[in-house]
Amino acid sequence: MEPRESWAALAAGGIAGVCVDLILFPLDTVKTRLQSPQGFRKAGGFRGIYAGVPSTAIGSFPNAAAFFITYENVKSVLPHGSSSYLSPATHMVAASLGEVVACLIRVPSEVVKQRAQVSPSSSTLRILSHTLYHEGIQGLYRGYKSTVLREELWSWKQGHVVDSWQSAVCGAFAGGFAAAVTTPLDVAKTRIMLAKAGSSNASGNVLAALGGIWRTQGLSGLFAGVVPRMAAISLGGFIFLGTYEKTRQLLL
Repeated sequence: MEPRESWAALAAGGIAGVCVDLILFPLDTVKTRLQSPQGFRKAGGFRGIYAGVPSTAIGSFPNAAAFFITYENVKSVLPHGSSSYLSPATHMVAASLGEVVACLIRVPSEVVKQRAQVSPSSSTLRILSHTLYHEGIQGLYRGYKSTVLREELWSWKQGHVVDSWQSAVCGAFAGGFAAAVTTPLDVAKTRIMLAKAGSSNASGNVLAALGGIWRTQGLSGLFAGVVPRMAAISLGGFIFLGTYEKTRQLLL
């Protein structure tokens, strides 16, 4: 990839990520509180709907940019050609590596954001310092495995990055479907990130977290927050991929 193309991918990915995260933040807060072990009302209900937004605002641009710069670079060195069979595999590999890199930025931001969302009276800075003091850096990477798995499963269902209007429409439909399918992983991720230090979920075991949710809340617990999650990701797919492709075209 040429330097100009790399910078265009970096800027376009970052701008698209910031737009999506800030516009749809209220839906994300509602989803997190529905998935919270203490329940929607005790987690804040509809109060302080923008709690945790500083963490998202700071992490959004580098997170999105990291994904797309990795995605574009990996895709450029992998064979893709015109084969209808080879292109999806190229996309999947590039997207998977992009998610692994992006989650190095996304997970700490997500941990702080989600803890702020269920504790609207606490500031983002206070939650960050509390996490570092009591859990260290590893506390900020709680739920890394479940986040990577969730994001990779979602990315694999999104198809190719094509023209801006096609990306927007495909992103909306594919994102909504993938959101529903991966909701149990998202619930497990939320429980792991919100778990108190020393608890069973704090170990980060995804299967154990899913099993615990199933035993205590059944199917409804595994799909808690599915409606706002589908709405946010459907809209996010439309905004993100459309904005990315259009911004990249303008920059090039």
